[in-house]
Amino acid sequence: MPPQIFSKPRKFARTKRADIMLKRCESALFLLEHMAEDVHERLGFVRFEGTEVLLEGFGSHLLEEASWERSMSFARTGWQDFDKPVDQMSGSFDLVASINSLDTVNDLPGALIQMRELLKPGGMAVACFIGGMSLPKLRRAMLAAEPDKPAARMHPLIDPRSCPQLLSRAGWADPVVDSYQLTVRYSAMRTLVQDLRGMAMTGVLASNPPPLSRAGAKRAAEAFAAMADDDGKVSETFEIVTLTGRRSMAAF
Repeated sequence: MPPQIFSKPRKFARTKRADIMLKRCESALFLLEHMAEDVHERLGFVRFEGTEVLLEGFGSHLLEEASWERSMSFARTGWQDFDKPVDQMSGSFDLVASINSLDTVNDLPGALIQMRELLKPGGMAVACFIGGMSLPKLRRAMLAAEPDKPAARMHPLIDPRSCPQLLSRAGWADPVVDSYQLTVRYSAMRTLVQDLRGMAMTGVLASNPPPLSRAGAKRAAEAFAAMADDDGKVSETFEIVTLTGRRSMAAF
């Protein structure tokens, strides 16, 4: 069994909270919208012609809302991720798309294998998530919050340089790994945290740290504000990683 770095109950609670915020129109989905648009454009570039699609991850519903040239059939994994077998038949889909999820699975190689196994021969897999270069200023602010004994409050993220080998091990044919950075500007740390909550991107570590003290929260906010540009806003970075590949036409 792989090490349990991430908590399934915390991930479920995080996603449920984000879903409630979305239904109340209290969430900003700009990163998820960007990921979904990027995936949709890539499918157009490779002239994807399938119709049977499996969606996984909070934010994947935005792909269902995209403008498609033909009638598409969408299935969802619901609250379940690829950390364990989903309730769909192997070899059933032309496309398996995961958005905003693979960065918090305990068994990433296993998740990639499962995505491949769910595809029809020649089918395509796409995964999009934030990578290891994301949120450097928030991380620095959280370290400043507890200078003597910092707790692990932000989970580790995937380095895209490790992904080609992972895709090869998982049997993805024609694997491609792309990454790029987006800059988002914030006037306060609390706004950034609110956005992360609304997009189900907050930490879900299995080792739950104690609550941050009021003094610690103040130090974090002050450290974040100290990194502001001349106009008073902090430029925070998100690295977007996209993995694409196919299931070979030949049997594995």
